[in-house]
Amino acid sequence: MGHWIDCAVLAHPKGLEGGLVCRAAAGLPFLLREGMACALVPPQLDAPRFVTVRSAGEPSRSGEALVRFAEVGDVALAERVAGCHCLVRADDLDAEALGGLVAAEGLGCGGYAVVDAEAGPIGVVEAIEEGPAQRRLVVARPEGAPVLVPLVDELVLAVDDEARTVAVALPAGLLDL
Repeated sequence: MGHWIDCAVLAHPKGLEGGLVCRAAAGLPFLLREGMACALVPPQLDAPRFVTVRSAGEPSRSGEALVRFAEVGDVALAERVAGCHCLVRADDLDAEALGGLVAAEGLGCGGYAVVDAEAGPIGVVEAIEEGPAQRRLVVARPEGAPVLVPLVDELVLAVDDEARTVAVALPAGLLDL
């Protein structure tokens, strides 16, 4: 099974035909497109676990858009899945739309050196971990426990595939946790 990315949250139902207002996941642009297969988590009783995007409107400035799924045809079903997260296979997403995060992961950035703008080299990426709000780099450190670095634009400055490095700007105190 391929890697899944938490790309949207089903905020609330809209309309009697089962439409849902969806918000982009933290740190990501709005990624849902017509024909895209999604897994809904956490699974809900008497509701589909897997859905296909039938239509997706243009996102507003707040990052929300009206989305209709082929398997959600009425407001009652939309109410049951409201609050779920939409997971999409990484292979189904456009790396450019993700700002390079899927591309970096596709190259297997395990083993890339992580260099902080202030602290300098801090360790090596050993994995990318999925979280409910965003993905995190699991960075093995020569001393102490691994550090988790949220994969958000504010912290990850650049990924250099040739040098095999990830440049970050960590908030004060993160390395002390």
